[in-house]
Amino acid sequence: MSLTRKLIAEFLGTAILVFFACGVATLMFGFGFDGGSVAAGVLATALAFGLVLLGLIYTIGAISGCHVNPAVTLGALVAGRLSITDAIGYWVAQFLGGIGGALVLWAVFTGSPAYSRTRTGLGADGYGSASMTKLNMGHAFLVEVIMTAVFIFVILAVTSKLGNAATAGVAIGMTLAFIHLIGIPLTGTSVNPARSFGPALIVGGTALKQVWLFILAPLVGGALGALAHVAIQGRESAA
Repeated sequence: MSLTRKLIAEFLGTAILVFFACGVATLMFGFGFDGGSVAAGVLATALAFGLVLLGLIYTIGAISGCHVNPAVTLGALVAGRLSITDAIGYWVAQFLGGIGGALVLWAVFTGSPAYSRTRTGLGADGYGSASMTKLNMGHAFLVEVIMTAVFIFVILAVTSKLGNAATAGVAIGMTLAFIHLIGIPLTGTSVNPARSFGPALIVGGTALKQVWLFILAPLVGGALGALAHVAIQGRESAA
């Protein structure tokens, strides 16, 4: 598969993830379709992220590996599954996809008189006053590192030579869902710099000021998760 096709798949996959999953998050917590039940909103959003990723894995996984996440790409690089040249291309495609998905989502929502870019938002992540639990910056960084490390560790394990390719998508999708169950009340859950950057860029304000954490922490977590995988299963050769 050519690198160009892989990058197109990563761009489209990331855009789809942001549009649908962040769209559900915005409907739940921005428009108030959670019906006043935070638990319902958290569950719906967690399932949206997990199910969208599950579908994408079985759609573009055979083309690009369906990273749709710079932290996953970094994990693959550290684990020896990807060359630095391909990784850079993946990162560019993913961030552009995140921006593109957020732009289309914003364009759709602007058709509603109930939508306000500053009040309703686009499912952006946050800490401090932007966190449901008012989690401070240091603890938000820590939880994003932990969640991403676990996520990348699972991804690399189930997609390794010892994993089962047929069920890998289910394991990865469900892992992202359960990570969101705990992460949404804490930080909104990033574990994906491209997913965080796109909405923050459109919304601006606090979301854009805080987005550095949701870029850096997942990358740190991604590297740690990959190192843990390498310690157990060893490095693999880049394709």
